[in-house]
Amino acid sequence: MSTEGVAHSVEAIEAEAEKVLDDAKSQATKIVLAAKEEAEKILLSELTLAEVEVECQKAVAKAREEAEERVEESRKRAYELTEGAGAKVAEVSQRLVRMVTGAAPE
Repeated sequence: MSTEGVAHSVEAIEAEAEKVLDDAKSQATKIVLAAKEEAEKILLSELTLAEVEVECQKAVAKAREEAEERVEESRKRAYELTEGAGAKVAEVSQRLVRMVTGAAPE
């Protein structure tokens, strides 16, 4: 695999990691919007103000927790992809060195 091939592989992995993070952020936004909609429904119902505040806080807390979990999962996945890219680059570099020096392949 050429240096250009390695660079392309690394770029592809980085693009995938970025896509995973973007998807997580998008999902987090959707969760927060759903929580706001739920809060709005609660506000429109015939509950007391204290009940509304409690339900609203619960909905927002739950949405934030879910969003944080998804973002963290995505960060872990992006990190795994990035780490995999580093190992792949090292492996390809070793192969190139062996090819150039005429060393026997492993």
